[in-house]
Amino acid sequence: MLVVKRPYPPLLRRKAYPASPRAREALENHINELMKLGVLRNAGHNEEVEVTNPVIITWHNDKSRMVGDFRAFNTYTIPDRYPIPRIHETLTQLSKAKFITSMDSLKCFHQNFLTPHARKLLRIIAHCGIYEYLRMPFGIKNAPSHYQRMMNTIFPHELSEGGLIIYIDEIIICSETWQLHLKRLSLVLKKIPQVNVKIPLKKCNFGFHELNSLGHLVS
Repeated sequence: MLVVKRPYPPLLRRKAYPASPRAREALENHINELMKLGVLRNAGHNEEVEVTNPVIITWHNDKSRMVGDFRAFNTYTIPDRYPIPRIHETLTQLSKAKFITSMDSLKCFHQNFLTPHARKLLRIIAHCGIYEYLRMPFGIKNAPSHYQRMMNTIFPHELSEGGLIIYIDEIIICSETWQLHLKRLSLVLKKIPQVNVKIPLKKCNFGFHELNSLGHLVS
């Protein structure tokens, strides 16, 4: 939700950034891929467009990444105050565990569907056209709190009983015994497919005595 009402200020109607031929090709590839995945759709030529956010291409190790510039949009966004766990409190809880499992969800924000109104506010503009996000994009100020709320809603009982920690896209299971750890892990793994949360195996660490979590080595 925005702090301003229609007509929206000109700052929210931005133009596409200039791009090199290499960046243009990369942008087109990323946009086509997101459209195939159902994350983006082409904004129809008859639709009224009131908000446009430019996108850029960044490079790392010769691999491209499409990044939306939502700075203006975030400036006019009402903050979502839903609480995200404090890292130091989470680390304290983990320090008591003998067995730890961590799992990171894949492209977590893309797993949140947007309302029709939100889609119109989260349109992006590039040299090749205007597109509308159907799922939550990265770079939105409230995306972490929205995703945290969704995950907490999925696992209310597991969180209240202890032994499960969710920090945005990271699911952490901690236990003092191996039997209890397997039980908790089984409950979580059974529920994840039901809510269409995707977790790649390469982002999983099962039953470790110590591992890197939340930017710290936990043991």
